[in-house]
Amino acid sequence: MTARFRHRRVLRTASLTAPMAFLLSLGGCAEMNDTMTTAFADPAKFELYDCKQLEAARKSLAERAAELQGLMAKADSGFAGPVVAEMAYRNDYVAIRGQSHYAEEAWQKNHCRETPAAPPPAAKPVAPTASRKPAKQPAKPVARSKPDTSVY
Repeated sequence: MTARFRHRRVLRTASLTAPMAFLLSLGGCAEMNDTMTTAFADPAKFELYDCKQLEAARKSLAERAAELQGLMAKADSGFAGPVVAEMAYRNDYVAIRGQSHYAEEAWQKNHCRETPAAPPPAAKPVAPTASRKPAKQPAKPVARSKPDTSVY
């Protein structure tokens, strides 16, 4: 009988420690630094880009990274959110960060500068008018039909 209780205790301990070990192993993934993120990106992808192409690439990468961060934050708020965020979004986020790193390196290497935003079109100045009420439109007469009084 004691062997039976010992076996149950071992199974209960194993069933409680296995999920904890899994969660702790995922915690190490969250602390990736820049040297780790570049392992998931192609270092030569942005070598032949000119400044205009790099600017567009950097903008799209920044938008995608912000979108993934938002999705991960949204997933964190739900049930089992950190696990979902790690499994669904972390790989894409790490790859985007690596690509952003190499795009930034190419940007610096090419001595690129941000293009200034186009100024908004100037509005035409409106000549001041005397403050008066607009003329009232005459009402249009409504054509009314006479009721049919004929007998069939």
